[in-house]
Amino acid sequence: MSDKQEKGKLGEDAVCAELEKRGHAIIARNFHKRTGEIDIISAVGQYIVFTEVKTRKLGAMVSGLEAVNFSKKKKIVLTADTFITENRDLLQKYPFIRYDIAEVWITRGQLPGITRINIVENAFDTEGIYTAN
Repeated sequence: MSDKQEKGKLGEDAVCAELEKRGHAIIARNFHKRTGEIDIISAVGQYIVFTEVKTRKLGAMVSGLEAVNFSKKKKIVLTADTFITENRDLLQKYPFIRYDIAEVWITRGQLPGITRINIVENAFDTEGIYTAN
């Protein structure tokens, strides 16, 4: 596993633990389709939540929120559409959809550790996604 993959897994594991503390049930991790990948799919309240995790070392030039540009959002939404199509039964219990972004900061060095997690609920919506080329 590469350094980038290890850093990503560390961040995703930490976010899953935090989401579970907040009452989320984790439905899937690293859901891959032709349109893209979703890091974490969970359910809480009446929502199916699609969470993009961005893990950064302290002092990174670009924040996790900034790293999720329009192109990445479009991939997430289209992949979420596929997930919903394949799992329509979930909409009976969870009729609403939400897109969150989790920013994870880790220390630099041989043994990186989590220093902070910021989960931004409703970080974006589908406005412009379906009409953009």
